[in-house]
Amino acid sequence: MLNDEICKLRDKLNESIVTGQDYSIIYQLSVELDELIAQYYKIYNS
Repeated sequence: MLNDEICKLRDKLNESIVTGQDYSIIYQLSVELDELIAQYYKIYNS
C-alpha cells in the first residue's frame, strides 16, 4: 500500500534526476516523497 506508493515515487524521482528533468519537477517529486514517508512513519511507528 503506502510502501508501494513510496517505492514507485522514489523510482520516479530517481528517473527524473537521471534524465535531467527540470529542477522544479525534481523538487515537487521530492516533496511528495517526503510527505509519503512522513505518513508511513506516523502510521507504523505509533
